[in-house]
Amino acid sequence: MNKLTALALAVAATLAAAPAMAQDTLAKIKEKGVLTVGVKNDYKPWGFLDPSGKIVGLEIDLAQEVAAKLGVKLEMVPVIAANRIEFLRQGRIDMIAATLGDTAERRKQIGMIEPNYYAGATNVLAPKSAGLKKWEDLKGRKVCAVQGAYYNRRVSQVYSPELVVFPSVPDGLNALLGNNCVAFLFDDTLIVSTLSGGDPKWANYEMPLNSEDPQLWAIAVRLDDLDGAFGKLLKEMSVDWHKSGKLLALETKWGIKQSPYLIETNKKLKGS
Repeated sequence: MNKLTALALAVAATLAAAPAMAQDTLAKIKEKGVLTVGVKNDYKPWGFLDPSGKIVGLEIDLAQEVAAKLGVKLEMVPVIAANRIEFLRQGRIDMIAATLGDTAERRKQIGMIEPNYYAGATNVLAPKSAGLKKWEDLKGRKVCAVQGAYYNRRVSQVYSPELVVFPSVPDGLNALLGNNCVAFLFDDTLIVSTLSGGDPKWANYEMPLNSEDPQLWAIAVRLDDLDGAFGKLLKEMSVDWHKSGKLLALETKWGIKQSPYLIETNKKLKGS
């Protein structure tokens, strides 16, 4: 056998094994008896710490349902915007359920499960005294933001604030409370939740602007798993979550205003 033939056979064997490797993630999870999921622990009510220190929330409920479906234990790994994709690609977690915006750029790196399970948009949390009326009012002013958030670049390019970036949501919110910035840039779902939570420290704050740049959220897996057994299972579960009204029920459970996206998708899939 010459070298070229040997090389061709080796390449063919590698390509033939690729689909099988993609199928293996589900088998490995079942063999290990543990599903490891990257979740938020600082983003109420999607993933946050309750008074006992336990991570709870809407996305946690979804992760637990996947683990139950597989008959395995759930291991949660707290992640932030800046590290969740790398954790997934490195194999430190099996999937992401952590307020992950579904963007074209991210689809080059990881597999996004469809139908998307949620949708948010961009806004700011600001003291009422700041008098913000329109996005252009942010120009040249310090705005707190979270490292790795997809909307940072767009808002910087379009409205030219001076972004002050922090590693986590609590850090950004504390900086806002400490008057280190005029506003906190983030997803409107968290802002609405913060303002409606009843905490008196936010009594004099508001979400003053019109939400922009609607963004779908996705559960994510490694690219190799997207069309494998694990990805297919998650796609089927996501369809059922919408069709059955599970996601709408979870919004009610966690005190979230009903999402137009969830209402529309529920109606669409129920009629299919």
